[in-house]
Amino acid sequence: MASILTLKGVTKAYKSKAGDVTHVLDHIDLDVEEGEFIAILGFSGAGKTTLISAIAGLIEPDAGQILLKGQPIDGPGKDRGLVFQSYSLFPWLTVEKNVAMAVDAVHKDRTAAERAALVRQKVELVGLGHAMDRKPSQLSGGMRQRVSVARALAMEPEILLLDEPLSALDALTRAKLQDEIERIRKEEKRTILLVTNDVDEALLLADRVAILTPAPAARIGRIFTVDVPRPRDREAVNDDAHFQALRREIVSYLGELNAAGTVGESAVDLPNVVPIDLHPAKPEAALPDAYVEAGKSAVHTRYLEFYKLDKVYPTPKGPLTVVEDFNLLMDKGEFVSLIGHSGCGKSTVLTMAAGLNAISKGGIVLDNREITAAGPDKAVVFQAPSLMPWLTARQNVSLGVERVYPHAGKAERCDIVDYYLDRVGLGDAKDKLAAEMSNGMRQRVGIARAFALSPRLLLLDEPFGMLDSLTRWDLQDVLVETWNRTKVTAIMVTHDVDEAILLADRVVMMTNGPNATIGKVLEVDLPRPRDRKALLDDPKFYQYRQEVLHFLAEYDHGPGAKAA
Repeated sequence: MASILTLKGVTKAYKSKAGDVTHVLDHIDLDVEEGEFIAILGFSGAGKTTLISAIAGLIEPDAGQILLKGQPIDGPGKDRGLVFQSYSLFPWLTVEKNVAMAVDAVHKDRTAAERAALVRQKVELVGLGHAMDRKPSQLSGGMRQRVSVARALAMEPEILLLDEPLSALDALTRAKLQDEIERIRKEEKRTILLVTNDVDEALLLADRVAILTPAPAARIGRIFTVDVPRPRDREAVNDDAHFQALRREIVSYLGELNAAGTVGESAVDLPNVVPIDLHPAKPEAALPDAYVEAGKSAVHTRYLEFYKLDKVYPTPKGPLTVVEDFNLLMDKGEFVSLIGHSGCGKSTVLTMAAGLNAISKGGIVLDNREITAAGPDKAVVFQAPSLMPWLTARQNVSLGVERVYPHAGKAERCDIVDYYLDRVGLGDAKDKLAAEMSNGMRQRVGIARAFALSPRLLLLDEPFGMLDSLTRWDLQDVLVETWNRTKVTAIMVTHDVDEAILLADRVVMMTNGPNATIGKVLEVDLPRPRDRKALLDDPKFYQYRQEVLHFLAEYDHGPGAKAA
């Protein structure tokens, strides 16, 4: 088959106002055949978006050539349709009119009836025929991204360029749009280039996976042929030995590229001091009756207990029960992953455990005390790191340390801060302002701050959800290494099946909301400390993975699924 797109020695650098030069792309060579699906995988900051923008004609390379059917490209063109990570829709226009704007601009030679038919065809192709007259504000994030895909397809491009279009979506919506992209590939027979940060996404969709080396001066390190038969079912491929081997090979190669790692040693010892109790128990504060009644059971290790937990929100149509009858017992030092589809109440449970969200019914008891308020004994790491941008990493961590260790000396408090910043790999960036840090670095500060509080309970609400897969792996390693040393009782909300299994002693799976509750609990019998590479060779890992994937597939329905 003939090449439709050829990149020869494509090079790109950027110059700052101060005159510093950052080399982004370094002699990229790539041949794409007509009708081929290529996934471009790489580290954060490796130049994936710069590469796709150059192919789209939005930026001009400093050197090299980009040829479309043998001819150099000259700026953007209707032969290349581009979908970005963040959908850019006109909020005052309907779905139909958002797509029609592109059609009217590109297909001026067609009649009004032909253009209207084209709009309807592409909107229906992405499953939004029922929403033609809705405006973006009336759509979910997944639906808006489908509009962007429909708009790009309506241009009838020869090449469809997808720049991480699914990375900001939850796992269920992402899976549904992956299925849409696969259907479009099959029905439209387009050449597709997908920039992604997800190894599984690349393996499910692509014919070949091209991996960019880390910044600076990224180049294509290796290209893997995905010779797994189509159609590829995300559950079925998990049991395919060839798929497992290919996935293992790609993950290992990415690990080699990132061999330096980011888990740091510390030059200081952790001081032997404990935080003060900011919320001492009051003698008159009796435990709830439900807890006393449950205490009659034979369970002895009840460091953290969720008992008949409900959360109800008032709505114009009446009370809405988001979480219902949530019951869970945790041992001290246990790590639990909470997984389920978007809208199943995972974060609601977490915020109630943090004391940030009022409990409607039931109770949560931590270390023999009912949780009624927020406090540093319950450290929370959110998806978006909440740092003071005008403060340094050291100052951000110090804010909490000074509050919970007022009885410790200044040198001891400094050692606590330095110890955890070293541990999360920020030994050389302690005095860097949060505003000058990448998202990954900010999240490291958030993790260091949480552990530095020496909390009774660590709560993690999708802390790596906004990061690319490779940065995510780094921070998972940071979290595992730090947790191994502290053994703090922890709950982590995640959409990532591999992450849930890698980190947890148990994976708690929640049913769809509303009225969400625990559907299944999986005991993860894998030795600690855990190593990602070793897990990929362990048959138990794939059994656990299949069990969680099967549960999520069973609950792939209901209001949340339709809204995607």
